[in-house]
Parts: sequence; C-alpha cells; structure tokens
Amino acid sequence: MAMIHLKGESTEEKMEIAKHEIDQLIDNGIDAVIIENYFGSPKHVEEVLKYIHTKRKEIIYGVNVLDHDEMAFELANKYDAKFIQLDSVAGHLPVEEDTAFHEFMIKMREKTGAFVLGGVRFKYQPYLSGRSLEEDLKIGMERCDGIVVTGDGTGMETDMDKIKAFRNIVGDDFPLIVGAGLTSENVDNQLSIGDAAIVGSYLKDTYKDDGNVCVKHVQEFMRAVGKIR
Repeated sequence: MAMIHLKGESTEEKMEIAKHEIDQLIDNGIDAVIIENYFGSPKHVEEVLKYIHTKRKEIIYGVNVLDHDEMAFELANKYDAKFIQLDSVAGHLPVEEDTAFHEFMIKMREKTGAFVLGGVRFKYQPYLSGRSLEEDLKIGMERCDGIVVTGDGTGMETDMDKIKAFRNIVGDDFPLIVGAGLTSENVDNQLSIGDAAIVGSYLKDTYKDDGNVCVKHVQEFMRAVGKIR
C-alpha cells in the first residue's frame, strides 16, 4: 500500500500530482493507495477520493485523515474506500479517556464496511495508557482488522525486534502491517514476519516524504516484493 501525501501548493496542483502518482504507483504494481492529508487538508482528501470513486473505482484505495478519525470513517463510507488507516487504536490515551474512544470505535465500525488498520505504539503517537504492550495490542485487536507497526518516525526503518514482539503477541492469524521505513533492501526480512506494508518515502525520488514519486524506485521495490511472493 502506497501513500498519496497530497503534495502541492494549490488544490489544483495537489489534484494533478495525486492523479499522476496514482497512475505511477498502480501501473507499476502497487496493490493499493492510501489518501492522506499529510501535506493537504481533509477537503483535499475528499477531492481525491471523489476522483477515484468516479474515475478509478477499479483500484483498491484507503483513507487516513490525520487527527480526524471520525471524518476518515465518514469519507470511507461516502466514497466506498476499502479500508481506513488510523494512526493509533490503543495506547495513546490515558485510561480514563480510553472508554469513550472504545465506544467511538464500536459505533463507527458498526456503520462501515471498510476494514480498519490501526496503529499501536505508532510513530509520533504518545504512549499514555500505562498498560503493557501486550495489553494495548490485545485491546487494539478488538478495535481493528489489522495492526500497523512502525519505528520512531516517517521513513525510519521499523526495528525487527519490535515487529517480532508484535507478531508474538497478535499471533500468526491476525494481520500485521509494517508501516514505515521499508526499502527494497529490507522488505524481505520485514515481510518474513509482517503480512503487508505501507510505503511512502522510499518510493520518492529523494527517498523522503516531500519528494516526487519515482517510477524506478517503485519498480525496484515491487521487484523485491515479487521475489518474496
């Protein structure tokens, strides 16, 4: 799954870049795209989803609206997104605030047909629950359909020991997605444990999130994935 970060100075430029990146990624083997307001706004996310829903509905697409979980559900429902990525589904809230979040997740999941991919101890998210990793992961598994594991930041390799620890807790039958720092060099090791990957920075010409999608990098990465498959 590849990130569409919504780079661009204006709405028009963001749309043109997003359309071009979707073509580059899908045409070169990426399985799905995630539309995220990393450099844009929720409104920009909706515009791209509207475009995909009307013009490219044959592709698999998901949505991540940073800091607006409820809107992510609403947009996924409105534009038939296959999945929703939430940066954190457990561990990021104090225990006294977590009950309301749990009720929110139950309510929103009842209203959607989209799968939910949820982070635990996710990059940039606080750890405030005071619970053990095992407790947070078990709770997270109740709130989503796949757990996303990352390292400390965007583009930073996810530590193999962390991936192994997550796998040992969630078991072999629950989807585990490596969500940051994958490259054509480490994807073999990372996906020997993880079931799927979310990739952003590596597919850019600069190997950084603010770069432009580079077809060569996409092809290199998908060749490495092809060898695993």
